[in-house]
Amino acid sequence: MTQVKEIGRVCPTDSNGYLVNESKRTNIDCEFNKVIEKTIEKYQIHLRENLHSLYIRGSIPRGLGIKSVSDLDTVAITHKHPNEIDIKWVDEAEQEINNEYSCINGVEFSFYYIEDILEITHFSIIPFMIKTHSVCVYGEDISGHLPMYKPDKTLANEHLVYLKKQIQQAKEDLVGNDDPEDILDCCIWIMKIIVRAGLALVIEEEGKYTRDLYPAYKIFSHHFPEKEPEMKQAVTYAISPIDNPKEILEFLDTMGNWMILQSEKWLQMYNPNKIRNMEM
Repeated sequence: MTQVKEIGRVCPTDSNGYLVNESKRTNIDCEFNKVIEKTIEKYQIHLRENLHSLYIRGSIPRGLGIKSVSDLDTVAITHKHPNEIDIKWVDEAEQEINNEYSCINGVEFSFYYIEDILEITHFSIIPFMIKTHSVCVYGEDISGHLPMYKPDKTLANEHLVYLKKQIQQAKEDLVGNDDPEDILDCCIWIMKIIVRAGLALVIEEEGKYTRDLYPAYKIFSHHFPEKEPEMKQAVTYAISPIDNPKEILEFLDTMGNWMILQSEKWLQMYNPNKIRNMEM
């Protein structure tokens, strides 16, 4: 049985309670440098003058990257809307990098229009990730133009307002699915969502935030000790996924449905109109 390791930590906050970005270029282990350089090169070749800046988010820029386990998640800020940019090359580029570099579990390319990032009045996950969990590796860093964020209900809402739909989507994707790789991907995706939603349920009480699974699970379990085994199982599924859709569906029908019920209670208290992006 997979052992849930005590990996990760709660995001630090400053004296005013705002989240502090721990991501730095100097935190990146040198073993990831070549794949990062290759990824930058792919963006430059295909986007050219449309590429404004490029960010790496997640565990690697925080110095928590694990060889062959961590993903290289990238965010490209573009001068044109992604709908106006040719991105047909992305799948091939991702596959090429994944085959060439074993130090990462996979690379992800993503694109966002600069005006959509800078001109925000409501919570949006990509500006949040750039401000609090990313480091600029190419171009002009726009993080200084983005608002500060606190671990509060506007952040929690991002993890809870979509939860019912996400769990329903996972169930639909799993029913009748006989593609092992697709099932594994779905398992990882929905279990990470459930664990982070568990923390979101108690953000207002705790004033803490993390995207790391272990500390999120521990904080949740402090408030819901009766659900500790189920949330620990969700963490286990996220780090060691299974390709048995029946087992995953059974979990989603029990713990998943319980999480939906709790999210609905939270929304009734903090966001009864179920606004997708709360005003900051």
